Amino acid sequence: MKRVLGIILGGGAGTRLYPLTKLRAKPAVPLAGKYRLIDIPVSNCINSEINKIYVLTQFNSTSLNRHISRAYPMSGLTDGFVEVLAAQQTPENPTWFQGTADAVRQYLWLFSELDVDEYVILSGDHLYRMDYSDFVRRHRDTNADITLSVVPMDESRASDFGLMKINDAGRVVDFSEKPKGDDLRAMQVDTQSLGLSAEKATKMPYIASMGIYVFKKEVLIDLLKSSPDSTDFGKEIIPASAGDYNVQAYLFDGYWEDIGTIKAFYESNLALTSQPAPAFTFYDNVAPIFTRSRYLPPTKILDCQVTESMISEGCMVKDCQIQRSILGVRSRVGAGSVIDNSLLMGADYYERRDERFELMTQGNIPIGIGSNTTVRGAIVDKNARIGNDVQIINKDRVEEANREDEGFMIRSGITVIVKNAVIPDGTII
Repeated sequence: MKRVLGIILGGGAGTRLYPLTKLRAKPAVPLAGKYRLIDIPVSNCINSEINKIYVLTQFNSTSLNRHISRAYPMSGLTDGFVEVLAAQQTPENPTWFQGTADAVRQYLWLFSELDVDEYVILSGDHLYRMDYSDFVRRHRDTNADITLSVVPMDESRASDFGLMKINDAGRVVDFSEKPKGDDLRAMQVDTQSLGLSAEKATKMPYIASMGIYVFKKEVLIDLLKSSPDSTDFGKEIIPASAGDYNVQAYLFDGYWEDIGTIKAFYESNLALTSQPAPAFTFYDNVAPIFTRSRYLPPTKILDCQVTESMISEGCMVKDCQIQRSILGVRSRVGAGSVIDNSLLMGADYYERRDERFELMTQGNIPIGIGSNTTVRGAIVDKNARIGNDVQIINKDRVEEANREDEGFMIRSGITVIVKNAVIPDGTII
């Protein structure tokens, strides 16, 4: 795998994850209390022995740069690296990234200089654990020009994805974007030929693209240079190449979830607390998920009732109830409070005891959750200051609301407290 380059697409402005992307790039959004989204594809690369990795992004990349430089300082004795490449305007490329393919095209001058054989193109907002070395080996064994990683789908979900058909040799011969009715049934394939059991193949006769690709180096360069107006891999570059190139499908039959929306992000995070063990877990010795090392004290829990929850390092929780929730690093929860089915992202720093006391004597609110406060069905972004006797419960069952000037938004019925927000004592949301 030393002759493979990993290219992670950081995405655009991350509007589907707003307001979590208001002050950070999408790959830098915190995940599971102590990780960030970018840690998933980077860790998969490292565990697959792919140690040359670029991350392409163009919005709010400061925190992403900081995280990657602290989390993945590759040794100077190797040729490995993890680097962020931000969009830039040049005489040759006067515009920002126009799509996934255009992002790679604008840095093709850099990628083509590396002595590699294949490019692995990855997305920065998926939750899964995958050994890319098996993916690359399948690509080489079939002498493919392009290999797409696909997941099996049943009929109930298939129409939400871009589907493809393959022939008996596993070569992709047709694409269809979110087909329905007869067009959907026409996209059925024999997934048993890709490795599924006969029983599972009957239930899942469709294959959907994961947005993960392996390209031969020369093929990617030729495609991007010969199609200067094509800006997207999944919708333009790859469908147009199926007739002239050997495009193969590689079946991935593990857990995979697109967490690019607030609802999917919220549900995927809270699913990590499930018992018995959830479909995806961070507790894996063979293929761990890496992140930045923090030198934080142990979490202090005083007279609390905690059920089906995950509590990160450096937290202080006192005389409260925590139910099916995740608490990020340095979270603070006051006495008498209830955290229920919620994700608290924690804080970037501690306030000293004297600082907190001074804030409270001046009528201000320190970082964290105050006393006798209920947070239910919510995401609380970092450094939020939530006062005493607050009710964050979406009492009117609102599906969508933009109250950003008041420190919160509601997306798909989930209340999102924005980063650095201040929610005064007694507020009811």
